[in-house]
Amino acid sequence: MTKRTLHLPVAAQPSVESLVDLARLGERHGYERAWLPETWGRDAVTVLTSIARETDEIGIGTSIVPVYSRSPALLGQTAATLQEVSDGRFRLGLGPSGPAVIEGWHGADFDRPLRRTRETIEVVRAVLSGETVTYDGDCFTLAGFRLRCGPPDTPVPIDVAGMGPKSVELAGRFADGWHATVFTPDGLGDRLKDLARGADLGGRDPEDVRVTFSLTACALEDGERARELARQHLAFYVGAMGTYYRESLARQGYEEEANEIAAAWAGGDREAATNLIPDELLDELGAAGTPDRAREELAKFEAIDGVDRVAIGFPRGAEPSEIEATLEALAPDRR
Repeated sequence: MTKRTLHLPVAAQPSVESLVDLARLGERHGYERAWLPETWGRDAVTVLTSIARETDEIGIGTSIVPVYSRSPALLGQTAATLQEVSDGRFRLGLGPSGPAVIEGWHGADFDRPLRRTRETIEVVRAVLSGETVTYDGDCFTLAGFRLRCGPPDTPVPIDVAGMGPKSVELAGRFADGWHATVFTPDGLGDRLKDLARGADLGGRDPEDVRVTFSLTACALEDGERARELARQHLAFYVGAMGTYYRESLARQGYEEEANEIAAAWAGGDREAATNLIPDELLDELGAAGTPDRAREELAKFEAIDGVDRVAIGFPRGAEPSEIEATLEALAPDRR
């Protein structure tokens, strides 16, 4: 059975403690892991440390942290420390993010994202081994240092987020898992073939690469409100977050819709961009509506062969009470 994890809200929450409370609630309801992305709000490391200190069983993970905002060695140090404070419950998710965030927020050049991601994986693994790191790559050269504290007793799995064929192939070839988001069932199936090809290139069994699918979900008694929130969320990502989501939708057969949504958003008409998302596309990309309807849509994604975990995520405009209602309605212990 596909396991359910929790993708903590991308949008800013009232406090760090409110995120800790959501993780605690997720633990009580049987979610396997609480993932936290690092965007341009609170940093993931501080929040995940707080969650680790206030929970006992639920896993924690970054879903993703960009490979441009920290050096690979620092990512290795961070992974080792989070594994220590969580007593072995940490999983590192990383990826390039996109030019909108990397250039606009971090002020870094979005250069050679695939190569940088691969080298980051290799350096992080070298750091976590506890041995002296000697690495000579195209992006990074390191020599002469080793982790000053002991390496983690429990190895830290490394996942990679990606949307395009080559980035997913990279995950299959080099990472322990792949984070997928904003895919239709058919689109996800296509990328799973890329994952398998990457595993084959790396001489690995695709079954050894864990697939976590992050699904935007909203389950409210007011089903129309839930669907409107999910529409707004999707319109934001297609319209405001660079070209990756638009290009991914185009590859999945929704090129016209993706371009129209992006054009409306760029023109300042967010309402029009939201209204351009038809019910069919909304159902292909999320699980939104009344609790019963959201559960039916969720089951469709959990049934996809090759998906190991579904991470329940939330629309960026959802209120705290709506996030909690969705978390509880779709909880593993409510199956």
